Amino acid sequence: MKVGLSTYSLLPALKAGDMSVLDVVEWIAGNGGEHMEIVPYGFTLVDQPELADAVREKAKEAGVELSNYSMPANFVQDGEDAFQAEVARVKDHVDLVNRLGMKHMRHDVTAFTLPPESMTIQWFEENLHHMARGSRLIADYAAAYGITTTIENHGFSVQASDRVQRVLHEVNRPNFKTTLDVGNFLCVDENPLIGVSRNLPYASLIHIKDFYIRPSDESPGGGDWFKSAHGTYLRGAIAGHGDLDLRRIFRLIKQSGYDGYLTVEFEGMEECRMASRIAMDNVKRLWQEI
Repeated sequence: MKVGLSTYSLLPALKAGDMSVLDVVEWIAGNGGEHMEIVPYGFTLVDQPELADAVREKAKEAGVELSNYSMPANFVQDGEDAFQAEVARVKDHVDLVNRLGMKHMRHDVTAFTLPPESMTIQWFEENLHHMARGSRLIADYAAAYGITTTIENHGFSVQASDRVQRVLHEVNRPNFKTTLDVGNFLCVDENPLIGVSRNLPYASLIHIKDFYIRPSDESPGGGDWFKSAHGTYLRGAIAGHGDLDLRRIFRLIKQSGYDGYLTVEFEGMEECRMASRIAMDNVKRLWQEI
């Protein structure tokens, strides 16, 4: 088991210009991280091959493994031309993942921001063939590089554990699995313990995050709160500080035999470097206590 950090955790520093992606590599190495997930927000690599090469070499020098590349994608498009253009765009990122020397990639299958009518099971079933077709094309393309592609429980249409499994079985490719986020099930009001236990058999990488949770009829007031699909208030927390039952979640992960990457993702209100360091330390501590 190796604990690392998603670059998304340091997005505020990246957006402010306080850190570059190369600085992030060094920061992770200096704060106990063993690997880094690349999420191209606050920087881009697909259009900057020299920077991509520099990240690959910097990671080697720092002893930080590049564990996963996560990107948005939307295969539910208006018309065949738009669909093929999206597939081609994602394939460019597969080429980048190979250039980086990585073997694991996560892509979405729908837009992240959706109106309520596109979160229903009816809309999901009506558009599943688009999601599966796009994912199948990307998985087959990535297979030539030995790359595993994944869907995360992410984005309100494909966030519940059974919908993730529905896509996985429909795609039916040996190199198409799930990046399992232990906290995102809350966004569609699914108990994380249940969601994790259901999807662990399909997981090739695990995201660790935490949330503060408040009932829909008890507004917590100001702050970076957002609402779940059914109105529950959620706010990102430092892993180990929030309301997720991480100890029981870790016990489930251990019992499953999973021994791969644990990727910390922080998206709370605290200063991102301090929060990310505490989160990684907490994940290591909690894992050892189980």
